[in-house]
Amino acid sequence: MRLFRFPGTFSALWIATTLLVSALPAAASQSEVDFFKGKVLTYVVATKPGGGYDTYARLIGKYLERHLGATVVIKNVPGAGHIIGANQLYSAKPDGLTIGTFNTGLIIAQLVNQPGIKFDLRKFTWVGKAATDARVIYVGTKAPFKTFQDALKAKQIILGSSGVGASDYNEALMIGEAFGLPVKVITGYAGKEAELAIIRGEIDGQVQSYSSIESYIKSGQGRVLLQIADKKHPDLPNVPLASDIVPARGKKLIDLIVATSSSLQRLTIAPPGVPAGRLQTLIAAYTSALSDPQLLADAEKAQLPIEPLYGEEVGKLINHALDQPAENLALLKKIIKMEGN
Repeated sequence: MRLFRFPGTFSALWIATTLLVSALPAAASQSEVDFFKGKVLTYVVATKPGGGYDTYARLIGKYLERHLGATVVIKNVPGAGHIIGANQLYSAKPDGLTIGTFNTGLIIAQLVNQPGIKFDLRKFTWVGKAATDARVIYVGTKAPFKTFQDALKAKQIILGSSGVGASDYNEALMIGEAFGLPVKVITGYAGKEAELAIIRGEIDGQVQSYSSIESYIKSGQGRVLLQIADKKHPDLPNVPLASDIVPARGKKLIDLIVATSSSLQRLTIAPPGVPAGRLQTLIAAYTSALSDPQLLADAEKAQLPIEPLYGEEVGKLINHALDQPAENLALLKKIIKMEGN
């Protein structure tokens, strides 16, 4: 098995998910189930409204209400590449009434000791993850790059990011190092702001999950230059897969992006210390929501991939991604020069 790779196919995840659900502890006590009825559950989204994280949270929250019996309120807490929202979630009361979502760029941010982090990913309580989704570099149609090879030959490609430490920031720099791509990253583009900035000509493109920009691409406003995933997305048969063309020196970096982003998309997390019975109830409701036929139909209509995993199985993947040898840590710290370091 390669160092950074995780199961990526639908069939493998489906089997793993089925086995996990069947192996979950016995149903929580009735008092734990009843605890949520009539209560308000806050779902912290560590970015502005309108982007992929917000879209997934609102979809999942709608069906959590149905299967949990609580009213789910979305609370957007943007800033610092998802760090502010993650900090707030980490310090929330661990009573089961606060959950949240943030991007897995924070795995890299924690590995390189990003300033401002007040959490430890190893200590969060893991409810589940909703998707596996290809990461891509996309640009606007007015950009001078028709292909990834064009970008490699350019003097510079300007990519937008929501903030230092976010996935789109870290991965742009990692891809730049892996391929020798002349990347410049400009921060401050959260949610759908990058798409507008591309139209205005402020940036060339962005690293993003394909599902988040699929409608943008299909509307003819942009094109995908490179995909970073276990396998090619069916919509992108002619777009190169990074692992197929990356020079040997960059292979570890591309594998790490696949492990921390493509395979672990759209997390749902609770603060450390949520009581076991209450967590059990949250995981059961989350599992029911993600397998609800109506949610799956809504997700398909919105072009949102659903490939879930639950509870501690997600925690194991996070811990594995955090368990990097010294040579990889040194490489990441060399590439990602965080503000304040």
